[in-house]
Amino acid sequence: MANTEIAALETKIYELTIRLNQLRQTVTGTEIPNYTFSTLTGDASLLDLFAGRDTLLLIHNMGQGCRYCTLWADGFNGFLSHLESAMSVVLVSRDEPALQRRFANSRGWRFRLASHGGGDYIREQSAQDGTDNMPGAVVYTRDGTTIRRKNAVVFGPGDRFCSAWNLLALAGFDEAGWTPQFNYWQRPAQLDDGGANLID
Repeated sequence: MANTEIAALETKIYELTIRLNQLRQTVTGTEIPNYTFSTLTGDASLLDLFAGRDTLLLIHNMGQGCRYCTLWADGFNGFLSHLESAMSVVLVSRDEPALQRRFANSRGWRFRLASHGGGDYIREQSAQDGTDNMPGAVVYTRDGTTIRRKNAVVFGPGDRFCSAWNLLALAGFDEAGWTPQFNYWQRPAQLDDGGANLID
């Protein structure tokens, strides 16, 4: 019985996802200001982040202190080149640019990075109204110097934007039973090198 219900729900979710994406295609968007961000090479405007493209995906990351945001970015990094074939992609957080780059390098991320510094951009353009550092993504389009906010989505445990949650769910895990970590190394009971000067 459960297998039949699961199959029916999967079909319904698939059909609803197709309809959702069709509706997203019809959105023209709301005109917004040309915000300023900080980068390692200096200030950059939102228009600069388009890098000559007509579509921009800004991934809203809470910063290096969030294990969940790190999980999402780890996944997106794997297919970044596919995304960049269609649009400009930039990961933004409130962390200052040097910290962003150090953390990105430690994860092997290839994203272009920019810092909103917790200012007007994230207060006015958060993926969810009424929040000021919600993880998610926003897609912008431009026509000349006119920028429009087309679509936005909030990220959270169990969502469709992090495939790890769906694979964990197949095994019966959810956010109550599994929490992402920055590093999964565990100290063995005995170290063959003697264990001197070990830093966890």
